[in-house]
Amino acid sequence: MIPNEDEYYMSLALKQAERALEDEEIPVGAVVVCQGKIVAKAYNQTEILTDVTAHAEMIAITSAAQTIGAKYLKDCTLYVTLEPCLMCAGAIYWSQLGRLVYGASEEKRGFEKLGTGILHPKTEIVGGVLANESEQLLKEFFSMRR
Repeated sequence: MIPNEDEYYMSLALKQAERALEDEEIPVGAVVVCQGKIVAKAYNQTEILTDVTAHAEMIAITSAAQTIGAKYLKDCTLYVTLEPCLMCAGAIYWSQLGRLVYGASEEKRGFEKLGTGILHPKTEIVGGVLANESEQLLKEFFSMRR
């Protein structure tokens, strides 16, 4: 067991978010861990791919499923730097993700604002892990845009 395991994996997701920032994408990064092994890393690529569905979570879920050879991610944890939107929450639901850990809350479009029952009932949710670091990247991105 890694000390501060959630913070460790979230720091790796933050590195993915930094890659997004370098590519002038909204800086959101994700890492999927399954039974102690990293099975996917991703960052937002909506501009690069010209695809509104190319959120970090969506790419990470697809990659993780391909890596482990299963459509269900019951034994996996998704670490993402920003609270998932409704679209990503739907993908998390359908993948039956075992655990979701996110950094910053998304005040406008986050799934938690929309009520309970959006994620699979067995999915454990942990929010606020390295939230300040995640928020700082987002502030940096949006200050460059204004």
